[in-house]
Amino acid sequence: MGALLTYWKICKISLEQGNSGYEYRLLPIAQEFVKQTVTRVQGDMQAELFAYFHGDSGAEPITQAKAGLCLRCEVSYPILKACQKIDNLFGGEKAFTYRELLQFVLNDDGKKLVILDRDRKAQLILDDGGEIHSSAYKYFTVEVLRTFRQNASSMSLDNWAYLQTKQNPELKSFLGEFGFKHLSDWAMMNRVRPKQLEQLSKRDRSLLEVFHAVYRRDRQLMRAKGARKCPDPSLLQLTEMQDKLQLQGVVFNSTTALMGELKQVATQLRQYDIWSYREPLEIQDPQTGGYTPRPDLPHDSLDELDVEQQEFLDSLHQQLQLAVSEGIELEIQNCIKQLKKSKKYAPLAGQFIPGLRLYYVEGLSLKDIAPRLGMSSWDQARRILNPGELLRLVRSRVVQKLLDISLEKAQNLGLSSTPPEPDYLTMVLEQIEAFADREVFQEAGEELRAGKNRSMNSVYAAQLRLSLNNFIQA
Repeated sequence: MGALLTYWKICKISLEQGNSGYEYRLLPIAQEFVKQTVTRVQGDMQAELFAYFHGDSGAEPITQAKAGLCLRCEVSYPILKACQKIDNLFGGEKAFTYRELLQFVLNDDGKKLVILDRDRKAQLILDDGGEIHSSAYKYFTVEVLRTFRQNASSMSLDNWAYLQTKQNPELKSFLGEFGFKHLSDWAMMNRVRPKQLEQLSKRDRSLLEVFHAVYRRDRQLMRAKGARKCPDPSLLQLTEMQDKLQLQGVVFNSTTALMGELKQVATQLRQYDIWSYREPLEIQDPQTGGYTPRPDLPHDSLDELDVEQQEFLDSLHQQLQLAVSEGIELEIQNCIKQLKKSKKYAPLAGQFIPGLRLYYVEGLSLKDIAPRLGMSSWDQARRILNPGELLRLVRSRVVQKLLDISLEKAQNLGLSSTPPEPDYLTMVLEQIEAFADREVFQEAGEELRAGKNRSMNSVYAAQLRLSLNNFIQA
C-alpha cells in the first residue's frame, strides 16, 4: 500500500522558512477515491484513473475530477525531481537553488477539483456545488496530464512529467538569467570538462590549456578576494598566453587575434553544452548491459518495450542535433545556388555567407548590413539574405528528417503499419513539429522578431555560426 501513497499525497510548495521548500499534503478525497473506486492492481491503476479523468464510459464530472486529483498527486513527484536535477545540472557557480524553481511548476496544492473541457484543451474548475467554471489559472500538474497521450506516447507518465517540467516556458525564462547558455565565454572555458576537450582539435586544446594555465590561475586568486564574475582576459594575460603558445608552435600575430580565436573555442564549448545537457532518463548497467532508470528519478521498473522506446526518445535528441547541422548546411548551399541562378542577384551571391555572419555573429540589422556588402537597400539585403526564409527551410528539412526516422523506428517496433495510417501519420508529424519547435525553432524565430536588440543565443544561431565557420574554412 505504501507505493499507492503517491496517488493521494500531493507534493506542494512549502512557505515555511528554513526547510526543503516543499511538503506533502494528504488529500482525503483522493485517498477515498482510490480505495473505494479504483479496482485494478497498481500496475493498471494509472490507466483506470485516466479513463475516469477523460470521462470514458460516461464518467460524471465529479468522478473525472477526483481521478484527476489522484493523477495530479502522482505527477507532482517527478516534477519535484526534475527541479532538483536541473539544479544539479547548473553546477556550483549559480545564483539560485531548486527551491526557486518550484514556484513555476509545483503550483498545485490539491484544494481545487479540476477537469478538462470536451476537447481536452482547457482546464475547468468544479466547485463545491458541482458547477463548472472556466479558469484563467493553470495548474502545471493538470497541463502535464492534459498533454500526455497515454496510448500514443512512447514514455511513461513520470518521464513525460519530467520532460515537460524541463520545458516549462516560465521555468526556462527564469533559467535564462542564470543558465549555462548565458555564461560568459570565460566562465564557459573555465569549467570545461574532459569530455568536452575530446571534441576539440589539437590546436584548440592547446589554446584551452594555456588559457587555464594563465586565466584560471589568476581567477582563483580573484575568487579568494570575493570577485564573482569572470572578466575579459587582460592585455597582460593575453600577452602571457601568446608567449606560452608560441613555445608550443602556435603563433598569433596579435593579442586581438588570440582573443578572437579564444572566443571561437568558447562557441564550440557552448554548443556542446547546449546539446549535452539533455541527459537520458535511463542509464546502462555495466554488469548486464541493460538500461535502468537513473536513481534520481522515481521509477520502479521498465519492461523491454519501454527501454526500446526510451532509447528512441534519447536518440531523437541526438538525431535532432545532426538534422539541424545538416539542414543548415544544405539550405545554405541551396540558397547560394539559387542566387547564382538569378540574373538579378547573381553578382551578390558571394555575399550570402558574409551577410549571415554579420547578422548572426556581429548582430547587425539588415539595414546596417546592406551598405557594408554593397547592397542598394534594406529590401535588397532582405531578399538576398532572408534569414526568416532560411529558418523556415531548415525547419521543414529537419522535421521531415525526424519524421522519416520516427516512422521507420515505429514500424520496426510494430507500433505502426506500412504505410502508416493517415491519422497516425498526422499525430506523429504534430508531435515531431512540436518537439523540434520546442527544442530549436521557437526560440530561433523569437530572435528574428526581437528587433535590433536581439540576442543570438539560441541553439539554431549557435549551430548556424559553426556551419558558417565550416564554409569559410572549406
